[in-house]
Amino acid sequence: MMKIGIDISQIAYKGTGVSRFTEGLIHAVLENNKLHEWTFFFSSFRNSLELSLKEKITAHHQTLVTLPLPPTVLSLLSNDLRFATRLITNNLHQFTELDWFITSDWIELPMPIKKATIVHDLVFKKYPQTVHKTILRAQLTRFKYVTNESKIIFTDSQATTNDLCQEFSIDSSRTMIIYPGVEVTKLRSNAQQIDHLKKFDITKPYILSVGKQEPRKNIQKLIDVFEKMKKVPEDLKLIIVGPEGWNMPDKKSNGAIKFIGYVSDKELATLYSNALCFVYPSVYEGFGYPIIEAMKYGCPVATSNTSSMPEVAGDAAVFFDPHNEQSIQSVLEQLTASEKQQAELVEKGLLQAQKFTWKEYYNTLITALENSHS
Repeated sequence: MMKIGIDISQIAYKGTGVSRFTEGLIHAVLENNKLHEWTFFFSSFRNSLELSLKEKITAHHQTLVTLPLPPTVLSLLSNDLRFATRLITNNLHQFTELDWFITSDWIELPMPIKKATIVHDLVFKKYPQTVHKTILRAQLTRFKYVTNESKIIFTDSQATTNDLCQEFSIDSSRTMIIYPGVEVTKLRSNAQQIDHLKKFDITKPYILSVGKQEPRKNIQKLIDVFEKMKKVPEDLKLIIVGPEGWNMPDKKSNGAIKFIGYVSDKELATLYSNALCFVYPSVYEGFGYPIIEAMKYGCPVATSNTSSMPEVAGDAAVFFDPHNEQSIQSVLEQLTASEKQQAELVEKGLLQAQKFTWKEYYNTLITALENSHS
C-alpha cells in the first residue's frame, strides 16, 4: 500500500480543460482505487470544492486537506520562497508521511518525498506570446524545479512529450504518456434540449466552438473566416462557448455570431449534439478535450493540424492549418455542405472517442507509481 498526495487546486477554474481533467482524475481515483491511501490537497481563496465531491472523498475513506490560499500566494511559496516553504513541508506530517506527491500544472512545492507531476502542455514555451505574463513567469520558474525534482513526468500526449524533451532536454525515460479519460454528461430529453437552445436564443443550423477565450484558442481568426465563408446552409451561425480569458476577440455577438460564455455540462451536451459540426481552431494543445467531447456526442469535428490534435483525433476529423484563413475556410465550407462527410466523421468519431477512459488512465498511473516506489 502507498500513501499518495495530489494537488487538485486547478479544479477551481471551471470551464477550462485543466479543471475538467482534474475533476475526472479525482473521480477515477475514488472509483478505481482499491489499495492505496489518497490525500487530496485543495487550495483556493475565493472558490470552494463542490459539496458532492467533498462527500464522495469522505465516503471513499480518503482525505481532503483544504488551504484558503490564493494562487498568487501559492506561487510565491512554491517559486520564490522555497527555502522557507521547504522548512514547512519537511515538518508537516500531511507531507512527510506520504510516499508520493503529484504536483499540479501550476505550482511545484518542495517536498521531502518522491514527486511526480502531470504536464498538460508547453504552450508557455512554444507560444509565449499567447500566455498571460503572470502564468508565463510561474510556469518558467516551475519547470526549473520539475526538471530536477520530479521522478516521473506524466504527459497527455506524444506531442507534449516531444516538446518536453526538446525544450528542457529531459530524458524520455522519465516521462510517461497517459491519454486522459473523457467523460460526458448524459444527453437530456428533446424537450430539455429545446429549452437549452431557447435559453441562449440559438437556432439551428450552427457551427460550435468551445474553449476559454484567450489568444491561443485562435477564435478571432475563426470569426474572420466565418464572416468570409460561403455559407451552406445560408442561415448558418457560429456559436462560441467558453469562459472569458484575456485579450478577448474584438468582435462581439451579432446576428450570426454569438458568444455565450460559460455553460453548464447539461447545456454543453445540448450544444454539441445539435451542432452541424464542431470546429477547434486552437494554435496549440497538449491534448484537446473538446475534440473528444464533440465526438462522444456524435458531432463532426474539424480541427487544427498542429501539436497533439492530429494524434488525439486520429482519422475521425478533418484538419486545417490554424495559421491560414484560406485553409480553415476551405475545410469548413466543404464540411458544412457535405452531409456524407458529416455522417462519416460521426461514425469514426464515436469509435475514436472510446479509446479515452479514466479507468485506463488510473491503472496506468498507479502502475507507474508502484513500479517506481522502491
